[in-house]
Amino acid sequence: MHPYPHHYPVTASGGASGIVTLRSAGVDDLPSAPPPEFDGPGGVWSPESLLCAAVADCFILSFRGVARAARLEWQNLECEVTGTLERVDNVTRFTRFATRATLTVAPGVDEAKARTALDRAEHVCLVSNSLNGERTLETHVLVQPSG
Repeated sequence: MHPYPHHYPVTASGGASGIVTLRSAGVDDLPSAPPPEFDGPGGVWSPESLLCAAVADCFILSFRGVARAARLEWQNLECEVTGTLERVDNVTRFTRFATRATLTVAPGVDEAKARTALDRAEHVCLVSNSLNGERTLETHVLVQPSG
């Protein structure tokens, strides 16, 4: 890992209406627009959906590191994040991020160890740690049937 601080430059460009194009070096451009809740067209990523996606993505990447360190074998992790946007004290902001994680493991894997790793991943996720909204985590461990 590179020493801190890390910097992540992104540019956005757009006109008076329509799509905003997000750019960062080395990756494909990403179209963005307001979500339907803010009279946007839908069908493209919005800042709101990107924020929730960043929480989900960071959770899975954090889990990879935690599981590797714990020597936990696993097969798949599905992560759903629902952000709640509210108006509080005349400020519109995300007040809650509810994460639902479903981990699939092989038969014989210690389910308690798997749950501990999921909890640890939520605790170390740098994106979630950077947000002010309340955070909740619901976890499920599924044992893949043998055969």
